[in-house]
Order: sequence, then structure tokens, then C-alpha cells
Amino acid sequence: MEEQDIRKSIDRHWAASAAGDQVAEHEIYHDDAVCEYPQSGEVIHGRRNLQALRSQHPGRPSGFMVRRIVGEGNLWLTEYVINYEGKRAYTVSIMELRDGKVSRETQYFADPFDAPAWRAQWVEREARSTASDNGMQPALQSGTADAEHLTVRFPKG
Repeated sequence: MEEQDIRKSIDRHWAASAAGDQVAEHEIYHDDAVCEYPQSGEVIHGRRNLQALRSQHPGRPSGFMVRRIVGEGNLWLTEYVINYEGKRAYTVSIMELRDGKVSRETQYFADPFDAPAWRAQWVEREARSTASDNGMQPALQSGTADAEHLTVRFPKG
């Protein structure tokens, strides 16, 4: 599979996830895919189990922003921010592909933290968002020139 086709498939995956389309979201995975959450020690075996787990999440995300997608060949990485009940989780998804579908995914989740004062002289600070926007920027349409930063808001309910 060509890299541009893989990128389109990954973009469709995130768009389906944002729309709450569980079927389309999980089309990217092989039936025997494995998803690992190293921080909790969990390993999910199979596309069906992964889809069931995500569809039963009690704190369904209210939105997310894809910061960037990079990759080549059979290894792709997505860096994104998920908003869970007003709290941001900075997330990295590492997808390993086989025959154009994800055979293994590893996801890391991190909470934001305040930067320590001692390193202020060496760093540039990004503007922090207000509580009202929950760290999410206005939504962009997938496929636009600015779609590298795609923000999605989930409908309530």
C-alpha cells in the first residue's frame, strides 16, 4: 500500500473516531490486531475487543485534536490531545501496519503539568488555553491545507 493511501486510511480512522462511528473507526485494524496500553499494563487482543472496549468507555471523550501524524512504510505515529470530561490527555499512538491495516498499536497517555520555574530561562512557553475551550481549537475540516492540526468536538449525549 502506498504511503499516501496509508495516510488517508489513518485520517479516515480519526474522522470516524471523532464522529463516533465505531464500525468505520475500527476498519483500519486487522481482526487479530493487538493494542497495548503500557502505562496500565493492558493488552487488548482482536479488533472486536478493541471496538467493544472503546464503545463502552464511561467517560466518552468530548473532543480531540490531532497535532501531527508522521510515518513511512509500516510504522506511523499520531500525536493528539483527548478531552475527557474537561481534562486533557496528551496521547501518542504508534501504529504498526501489515498489508495496509494496523496489526499492532501502542498508546501512551499523559496528563498536562506545570513547567518548573528553574528552566524558564531556556524555554519558550506555549499559550495555555482557557478552561472554557478545554484546550481544543476551532475545528478544521479534514482534507484542508491546515488539516495537520485537526480538532474534533464530539456531540453531547
